[in-house]
Amino acid sequence: MNELPFMLPVGLFTSDGQVHRSGVMRLATALDEIEPLGDPRVQRNEAYYPLLLLARVVTRLGPFAPVTPDILGVLPAADFAYLQTLYSQMNTAQAPTWSAPTQTAPGPAAAAQATGAFPDDLIETECPHCGALLELDLGAGSVPA
Repeated sequence: MNELPFMLPVGLFTSDGQVHRSGVMRLATALDEIEPLGDPRVQRNEAYYPLLLLARVVTRLGPFAPVTPDILGVLPAADFAYLQTLYSQMNTAQAPTWSAPTQTAPGPAAAAQATGAFPDDLIETECPHCGALLELDLGAGSVPA
């Protein structure tokens, strides 16, 4: 599967009063990541790079196909962040499978910590890049004094 449908958290508001939240993103190629680096907009302002990169891999957004940087540029910040997270999840070599980022409830480690069932060195945290919930054992692998 080279494409993944997604649903934006907020959506693209168009001048006719409609909100478009559904879209499709495809896997990136090496050229998708390299070619925007030569764009004058990126050379003037590196912050423009993610906008150009996402415009290459988001193949549809509501009725818009192809999706241009101008279309992505008017998305709410929450939607743009969502697309960056989805891009990262889809194109990370460490993840053999991927899915659209979702809001999840706290996992078993958080519940166990709240009730005191786990030691204090076992914590639950969220990956800042993909939003995955992780259980970390802070006592594991510690160097003896």
